[in-house]
Amino acid sequence: MPRSQPDGVPGPSGASDRSRPGPGDDRLARRLGTGDAVVIGLGSMIGAGVFAAFAPAARAAGSGLLIGLAVAAVVAFCNATSSARLAARHPASGGTYVYGRERLGEFWGYLAGWAFVVGKTASCAAMALTVGAYAWPARAHAVAVGAVVALTAVNYVGVHKSALLTRAIVAVVLAVLAAVAVTTLSSGATPLSRPDVGADASLGGVLQAAGLLFFAFAGYARIATLGEEVREPRKTIPRAIPIALGITLVVYAILAVATLSVLGPHRLAEATAPLSDAVRAADADWLTPVVRTGAAVAALGSLLALILGVSRTTLAMARDRHLPHALAAVHPRFKVPHRAELAVGVVVAVVAATVDVRDAIGFSSFGVLLYYAIANASAWTLAPAEGRPPRPIPVVGVAGCLALAFALPAAAVLTGTVVIAAGAAWYATRKLLRRTRVH
Repeated sequence: MPRSQPDGVPGPSGASDRSRPGPGDDRLARRLGTGDAVVIGLGSMIGAGVFAAFAPAARAAGSGLLIGLAVAAVVAFCNATSSARLAARHPASGGTYVYGRERLGEFWGYLAGWAFVVGKTASCAAMALTVGAYAWPARAHAVAVGAVVALTAVNYVGVHKSALLTRAIVAVVLAVLAAVAVTTLSSGATPLSRPDVGADASLGGVLQAAGLLFFAFAGYARIATLGEEVREPRKTIPRAIPIALGITLVVYAILAVATLSVLGPHRLAEATAPLSDAVRAADADWLTPVVRTGAAVAALGSLLALILGVSRTTLAMARDRHLPHALAAVHPRFKVPHRAELAVGVVVAVVAATVDVRDAIGFSSFGVLLYYAIANASAWTLAPAEGRPPRPIPVVGVAGCLALAFALPAAAVLTGTVVIAAGAAWYATRKLLRRTRVH
C-alpha cells in the first residue's frame, strides 16, 4: 500500500517511511541549493544530446528529426513532472528505485533500480567514449578510461566540489554552443527550408529517433537521485527539474535547426562529429578546435553527473541489500557513498574500454525508459494531498516510455530485454532462497 505520511516522519501507526535512512553516520550532507541542482541537471543533459545522439536520431528519422525531438521532449516533460512530485514526497537517494518501492512494492522499486543502474552504466561509458573521440580519436578508449578515473576521484571527495566543477563545465559548453548556433544560422549556408519534413520521415523512424534523443533528456534524474543531498528538497527539486529541462530543450531545438539547416538530414545522419561538420559547412573552420574542446568538456560534465546518479542509486539498493550491503557505506569525512562511487567507477571504466559509443546509446535509452515508466506509474498512486500531478501526465508518461523503448533498434531492445529479465530472475531467486531459509 502506498504510504501517506511524510518521509521519515512517523505515520498514524508510528512507523517511519523507509525512503530515508535511519539516524547515524550513513546520512548524506544536504549541501545543494536550487542553482546547484539545476546545474547538475544541465551538466547531465547538455553533453549527452548535442554531441552523441543527433546523428543516430537523424539516421532514424531523416528530416523528421525535429518531430522526434518534440516527442522526446513531451515524454521527458511528463517524466520530469512525475519525478519532481515524487522526489518532493520521497527526498532520499535512489530516485525511482525509492518511488517504485514505496508506491508500488518492493519488486517494482528493485526493477527500476536495476534498469537505471545498467542503463546509466552504458550512458557513462558513452559519455566517456565521447570525451575520447573528441579529445584524442586515436586513443579514444584510453582517454575514456582516464576520464572515468579522474571524475570518480572528484566525486569521492564530495558532491559540493562536483557541483562547482559542473557549474564551470556548463558555462563553457553553453558558450561554445552559442557560438556554433550564431555562426551556422548567420552563415550563407543555412537555407531555412531544409529543416522541413520530407518523404524520408516515417512514424517508426520518428519514434525511434525520439527514443534515441530521450537519452539526451534523461539527465534531470540526477536531480531526483540526489534528493538526500539537496536543501529543502520539497521546494528545490520541483523547481530545479523543469528549469533544467526547459533550458536544455531550447538549446537542443536551436542546435537541431542549425545542424539540419547546414548539413541536411542525410549528411547529419552520417556525421561522426555533427557540430564540427556543421561549422565547417558554414565556412568557419577556425571554430572547429573550439567545438572539439567544448564537446570533450560537455561529455566530461555529463559523465560527472551520471556517475553521481548511478552511485546514489547503488547506495539505495545496497541499503536494502539488493546489491552488496558493503556498498551502502558513507565516508565519515566526505559524506559520500565512497564504496559505491569506486564500484561504479571500476565497472564504467571496464565498459568504456570495450564497447562502442553507438551501441551504448540504444541500450541506455531502453533501460532508462523502463525506469521512467515505473516512475510515472508510481506518480499515479499519489493522492491530491501528496501533490499528485494532473492525471493525463503519468498516463502519457507510461505510454510514451513504453512506445519509445520498443521503437528503438532491434538489437537494443533485445539486449535490454535480456538484461532486465536477468535482473528480475535474480530478484525472484533471492526471494525464493530467503523463503527457503525461513522455512
